[in-house]
Amino acid sequence: MLSDQVQPAGPAEEVLDPGATAVAHPNIALIKYWGKRDERLMIPYVDSLSMTLDVFPTTTTVRLRSTARADSVTLDGSPARGEARHRVVAFLDLVRQIAGRTEPAVVDTRNRVPTGAGLASSASGFAALALAGAAAYGLDLDPTALSRLARRGSVSAARSVFGGFAICHAGPGTGVAADLGSYAEPVPVADFDPALVIALVDAGPKAVSSRAAMRRTVETSPLYRSWATSSMADLSGMRAALRRGDLDAVGEIAERNALGMHATMLAARPAVRYLSPATVAVLDSVLRLRADGVPAYATMDAGPNVKVLCHRADAARVAGTVRDAAPGCAVVTARRGPGALLRTGAER
Repeated sequence: MLSDQVQPAGPAEEVLDPGATAVAHPNIALIKYWGKRDERLMIPYVDSLSMTLDVFPTTTTVRLRSTARADSVTLDGSPARGEARHRVVAFLDLVRQIAGRTEPAVVDTRNRVPTGAGLASSASGFAALALAGAAAYGLDLDPTALSRLARRGSVSAARSVFGGFAICHAGPGTGVAADLGSYAEPVPVADFDPALVIALVDAGPKAVSSRAAMRRTVETSPLYRSWATSSMADLSGMRAALRRGDLDAVGEIAERNALGMHATMLAARPAVRYLSPATVAVLDSVLRLRADGVPAYATMDAGPNVKVLCHRADAARVAGTVRDAAPGCAVVTARRGPGALLRTGAER
């Protein structure tokens, strides 16, 4: 393990090579995974299914510098510290172990999405770090192996390796078998390109991290096991609805799966509550839209922000309605986005 002390990047001439730059986008889970059965290997309890977005990309560059004593990690122009830095360094240690390399790295990450606000910044962040880190250290990984690697940073990052819709398998067993069996892969979906209206009611960091909230929920919530069981049925229904291109069925399943997940958190001891008054106001506005004949369905990750699935033709009306419901909130409309990609030198 390299020293966790922050080190300056050093003069440019010390960098051995131009490194690698990768761009990845966040994804929003329509079927959640919430909870890990192995926190060291980042193995989820249940399968999950998501849509990668075309907004809020993360751009990460990894360069190797053999003259350094430790990794240098910069997040949005400032040195990363604490848990954020520790997670990146631990992930780089894993990449070095797989590659049989020892050189410290200079990592620069730029997020277009607020970090720690329940907007899947860890998904885009670790998908980009996995791709750029693997390239910088000379690893030639196929998409499955890259997804498996990204999962070690964040389970949701396994899905952001792919564009469009992706499923992350929880995998069987424990240890090596679970590690090999837990990865994401694309879900082929023809002619289904909905809009996802994102209501940013609070872009600040969460008071309780997702990791801590998951652990508390799994350990103390009497509702968790029932939700995990029902989530498997939701997944089967979701895959069938996506094959049909049935937005109403997709939305209904996604909404109940997300609300069920938040119910498990509210039943934890002590409760984990991410829903704010503005969150509830947006959820109520989605119900009013449906009552008015507009197909609109809400989903939420671990945070107060609401994402509303709808037809592209209805996106402007949905955006205006949720904006009126929570005055002052930012509203962004997203669609299906691309998988993680390496940038060439001219694109950096």
